[in-house]
Amino acid sequence: MKDMMAGCPAERTLQMVGGRWKIFILLRLFGGTMRFAELQRRINEITASSVTPKMLTQELRQMETDGLVHREVYAQVPPKVEYSLTPLGQSLRPVVEAMVVWGQQHEREMEGTARHCDPLTAA
Repeated sequence: MKDMMAGCPAERTLQMVGGRWKIFILLRLFGGTMRFAELQRRINEITASSVTPKMLTQELRQMETDGLVHREVYAQVPPKVEYSLTPLGQSLRPVVEAMVVWGQQHEREMEGTARHCDPLTAA
């Protein structure tokens, strides 16, 4: 079975979006470009716990390495950094929305583990 999963596209997709905060990052960046503090604040508005600056930085760096997030640094004082989704990151929108819909449809079965995040209001 393990050999059958080697190089599996579904497994690679899960690796790219499977971090604790990556779905929330995607949900917020589907709405457009954001600076770090705004992104952190907006993520914390839709989650039961708060993302720390360290964790958000780690997740954003990994997503940038994977080609999902673009980081734009402006040479000014004070420094200005903006985050946006690449076309590859934007292409995950229907996948994430399908995950949210599935979660809503099966909320009863997942009692106690479900969190509210609606991609239509998260942007």
